[in-house]
Amino acid sequence: MIQNAESLWIHASSDRTKLSRFMGNVPRRRALQNVAGAWLAIAISLVATSLPAAGPRVLPPGQLPPDRRLQPLKDLDGYFPFSPPSSVAEWEQRAARVRRQLLVANGIWPMPLPTPLNPVVHGKIERDGFTVERAYFESFPGFFVTGSLYRPVGKTGKLPGVLCPHGHWANGRFHDAGATAVANEIKNGAEKFEEGGRSPLQARCMQLARMGCVVFHYDMLGYADSTQISFDLAHRFGKQRPEMNTLENWGLYSTQAEANLQSILGLQTYNSIRALDFITSLPDVDAQRIGVTGASGGGTQTMLLGALDSRPTVAFPAVMVSTAMQGGCTCENCSLLRVDTGNIEFAAMFAPRPQGMSAANDWTKEMETKGFPEIKKMYGLFGAADQVSLKATINFGHNYNYVNRAAMYSLFNKALKLGASEPIVEGDYQRLSTEEMTVWDDKHPKPESGPDFERKLLRHWTEDARRQLAAAVPKDAAGWPKYKEIVGGALDAILGRGLPAAADLEYEQTVEIEKGDVIVMAGLVRNKSRGEAVPMAFLYPKQWSGRVVVWVDGNGKEALFDANGEPRAELKPLLAAGVSVVGVDLLYQGEFLADGKPLERTQRVKNTREFAGYTFGYNHTVFASRVHDVLTAIAFVKHHEKAPKRIDLIGLREAGPIAAAARAVAGDAVHAAVIDSRGFRFGKLTDFHDPQFLPGGAKYGDLPGLLAVAAPGRVMIAGEAEGVPALTQAVYAAAGAATAAMADTGPAEQLATRAVAYVLGK
Repeated sequence: MIQNAESLWIHASSDRTKLSRFMGNVPRRRALQNVAGAWLAIAISLVATSLPAAGPRVLPPGQLPPDRRLQPLKDLDGYFPFSPPSSVAEWEQRAARVRRQLLVANGIWPMPLPTPLNPVVHGKIERDGFTVERAYFESFPGFFVTGSLYRPVGKTGKLPGVLCPHGHWANGRFHDAGATAVANEIKNGAEKFEEGGRSPLQARCMQLARMGCVVFHYDMLGYADSTQISFDLAHRFGKQRPEMNTLENWGLYSTQAEANLQSILGLQTYNSIRALDFITSLPDVDAQRIGVTGASGGGTQTMLLGALDSRPTVAFPAVMVSTAMQGGCTCENCSLLRVDTGNIEFAAMFAPRPQGMSAANDWTKEMETKGFPEIKKMYGLFGAADQVSLKATINFGHNYNYVNRAAMYSLFNKALKLGASEPIVEGDYQRLSTEEMTVWDDKHPKPESGPDFERKLLRHWTEDARRQLAAAVPKDAAGWPKYKEIVGGALDAILGRGLPAAADLEYEQTVEIEKGDVIVMAGLVRNKSRGEAVPMAFLYPKQWSGRVVVWVDGNGKEALFDANGEPRAELKPLLAAGVSVVGVDLLYQGEFLADGKPLERTQRVKNTREFAGYTFGYNHTVFASRVHDVLTAIAFVKHHEKAPKRIDLIGLREAGPIAAAARAVAGDAVHAAVIDSRGFRFGKLTDFHDPQFLPGGAKYGDLPGLLAVAAPGRVMIAGEAEGVPALTQAVYAAAGAATAAMADTGPAEQLATRAVAYVLGK
């Protein structure tokens, strides 16, 4: 009984040499001896109580691992610093990864096949020095981007083009602040003219046109003429709609939409990309001189467009670039978007192209000391520190007022080679009325909208991606790298991690017990750079063969032990063959649970609106975090000083899909894997707080797609009614490894025995 108590807490012998034993170093910190004795004393004192038999505990009862992921979740109001890299080469590698993350998060990896724009431009109105036309085009079939097209009068030849996403001003393109409000703005120096102050959105378009630019001022979803997705749905969504949270014909914000990475932000970002297509297609626009500028939500779109697309040559995201609040609207957030990144880095991705930005008495007010210096340093790597600027007007609230517009005009004048005399003074103008701007009339009727259209739009988005991904399934070895680039690249962005580096790992052992020919050890494996600490148990045969099996299970590391705390019978053939076995408490398993109860629903941020992007746009899902824990275990073994000859991976029960994802990421670090799928599919979940939920999990072939990315690595797949899934088999065959993926069809309750036989080669 004393020995069982020791296995639950700590073996306190201080003279045992551990460094020579496998799993006892890399690098390690010995358990603190002063607390070791205390723990053992507690264990002995509890022998008389009804103590449940179990595997070894790494930490004392009631103590949770010192893991950052157990702290409160990050949300959009967190702190988002940016650390510039040390070289251009390092930055280019990082920027490529973030760019792919943005594309995947927005649901445009791969980019949707372009719908013909079918542009309509009509209703020209002439003003002093410029004209305005009503314009619209299709981004997806039947889904229209609407706006006002400004052109200069008296200019010929190819002219610069400017996109103006408007942001969250009431009524958007139709915004009118009113006479009273503008009087105050003029009084405090924010505006110069009543007309400009009443519609600062029109003012910047008018002035840029007078300076010689073709300007497209387009609507965000739900504003002005963009009525197919309602304003309330796009910007005020708060509660899940059961009728839209279905396995077929789903709507926005549903679990299925999240599993396929479909969001309001994704639609808006794709509209911005298509707006670039539109303006560069105009015969009078010079596609080599393109500017983008917007404020607030329009600043978000400016940042994203500049980060994703190389066509803009100058940008001015106003009052949005910040280390603080990242964008509060549902149209500025989506799952995966800002996990391990943020708006400062998005803006930095525009380097070395000319860029200006503004700060005000809002969440951007600290930009002069937090954020902008780092962006400037980033630009400095390219020798272009003078190409980025900040206009900080902290005496004004959230704005894109006359003062800040003047800074933008000066930047665009230089970058677009407009040739205007400096300083540029914005002139007065006559505002257009709503009736003069609206694109819809009797000859141009409003398109369909509402819930049925919403379903139809998402269905097209889904089918477009499925067709492209189906076409990418390789037919031979030549097509395999491209498939892995698309699907493997998506998985990398979705999970957000690769194998940790050896330097990031640290081991703190707290348990070592001899059980005949096997040494049982346990401790914390820390990922120092991530602030994570994962409890692990190790069964180490004294006659070690150099092989290791990482064993993950729905019950965590306790799955290695029977009710008496002994290695379970199914593992004995491995141990007899000299194979070491590693068990892992994944996040919210085993010692991660204060009450011992399995996690049924994941946490959410304090925001009361039922939108996955507010939580999973800033935090990894539990599923992804558990994959990270498996990768930590694999990396710990891989980088051990004893240099194991082979690592295999076995994932059983709920951990089967987790192991499949880890296997796909780990590549040839894992020799063979056993995956217990139990028929699981991400696309069958109806609650995005299910512990198995993964944004984008359904989009890239679901679980069969994860398994396929692991080709040509050996894998035995259990729990599939039809054997090896067709997609997995097709990719393995194309990779020249058709026989490397095999099906297991035996009874589920005996799978552990068959898994052991498989990795032993029997």
